[in-house]
Amino acid sequence: MAIIPKNLQPGDTIALVSPAKKVDFLIVENARNHFENWGLQVIVGESATASVHQFSGDDELRTKDFQTQLDNPNVKAIVCLRGGYGSIRIIDYLDFSEFVKHPKWIVGYSDVTVIQNHILKNYNIGSLHAEMPLKFPEFPNTNDSSNVLKNALFGKIDPIRIQPNSLNKTGSAKGELVGGNLAILCSLLDSWSEIDTRGKILFLEDIGEYLYAIDRMMMILKRAGKLDQLAGLVIGQFTDLKDNDIPFGKTAYEIIAEQVAVYDYPVLFDVPAGHGEINKPLIFGAVYTMEITKKSTIFNVSV
Repeated sequence: MAIIPKNLQPGDTIALVSPAKKVDFLIVENARNHFENWGLQVIVGESATASVHQFSGDDELRTKDFQTQLDNPNVKAIVCLRGGYGSIRIIDYLDFSEFVKHPKWIVGYSDVTVIQNHILKNYNIGSLHAEMPLKFPEFPNTNDSSNVLKNALFGKIDPIRIQPNSLNKTGSAKGELVGGNLAILCSLLDSWSEIDTRGKILFLEDIGEYLYAIDRMMMILKRAGKLDQLAGLVIGQFTDLKDNDIPFGKTAYEIIAEQVAVYDYPVLFDVPAGHGEINKPLIFGAVYTMEITKKSTIFNVSV
């Protein structure tokens, strides 16, 4: 099991950063209002309000800002405001030596998969795959995704119980949870941020991809040996998918089910985590259990 950062306490300090795409100032202020209302102190990083073309500042600024928050022992969580593209441009310039001494939550998903997978692979430190402020409702309103993020930061994550999917593969499994965005994980192969899936429960989600690309990326993971030694597979939301003029002929879930049919581990589909309307928090690096029958499913972090 990985080192899991400490739960937040009222009065703790968090930092808002954007390691990738730029963010509207109103999103930043809305986020500040939410976190302060939760009883937290908020540092707004320089990258949160910077803009260079599509990025939240140039690579140097985004690296410097993220490094500042990593090195600040008073910051207990680094919350990424949004994803997009850009984390991979700064990951090799970050120094995690102070972060290792004082582990803290890195919160986000999608493009943030780069950073989350990197720290788990190289430093055995967990992170929180959860909603980002880009999708927070306007303060003071809340929704399910923001409420469960708050609960998770303060140490409460409820089991995920969902209706069985006909594509599920029944069984039970226990293992460390790894994963994130499918396209990002493929982009990290053969680098020092490459995912280790051996004996793990793998979680996957994605957005905006062509169906044939989902098939190709699953083939990439399969040929790289990332699917054959899993304890279990958990599939989150695959949203806003596209198809060619000549249809691929399968849904994303059907594509994934076909690619893993040769393996005997349990597979759970339609977990409400990722880019969908509901984004349940997951702790990468924590040990999870999954129980799948024809009538019920449960996916839960072990305590």
